[in-house]
Amino acid sequence: MGFEEISDMLMGNHIPEAVLAVGGILAVLMTIVYLKDKRSAVYKLLMIAAMIFGLFMAIIAYNTYGTAGWALPTCVIMMIASFTLIIRPFKEVHFAVLIALLVMGIVYILLGGLAGSEYEILRKLSEGWFRIGIAVFCGVIVYSLLHMVESIVKIIGKILNAWPVLFVLGVICIVEAVMIFTDNGSIYDFIRSYIDK
Repeated sequence: MGFEEISDMLMGNHIPEAVLAVGGILAVLMTIVYLKDKRSAVYKLLMIAAMIFGLFMAIIAYNTYGTAGWALPTCVIMMIASFTLIIRPFKEVHFAVLIALLVMGIVYILLGGLAGSEYEILRKLSEGWFRIGIAVFCGVIVYSLLHMVESIVKIIGKILNAWPVLFVLGVICIVEAVMIFTDNGSIYDFIRSYIDK
């Protein structure tokens, strides 16, 4: 079975609506369990399950726009929910540092390959302090760029993962899924029709 057939199967039988509803239910459950005891094993397991399901949700949202007849606002709701579920366990992880260290290691290794070069300047770059300095410089550049991106993502993640926002987002996902399943459009359509009156 190819990717196209799997994608068609996932887009049929109201599976996108079910995925949206389950994502909403997970968000609501996480909020309830968080408020009861955020250090419990149940909350941690729920957070891991939500992260994995959030990845699946992102794939479905990407495939749904244009193929299942969903409007852009519905896909945006699904993408925001999937991002919120995915980012929750990683709020305190500093990816910029990890990736910068990885880049430093890779640059250091690659510079070692210049030792047999016929050009003396390239051989110098593969030795001692030059090699270390270049590796550290590349790591610092990567860290600086990624730290800014990481900070922006974390700010958005903290806002979306605040328990009132997470709860409301979960409810919106559930309502949106029910409206689509019952062929009543989306929340966006409902709000537009109400404003147009």
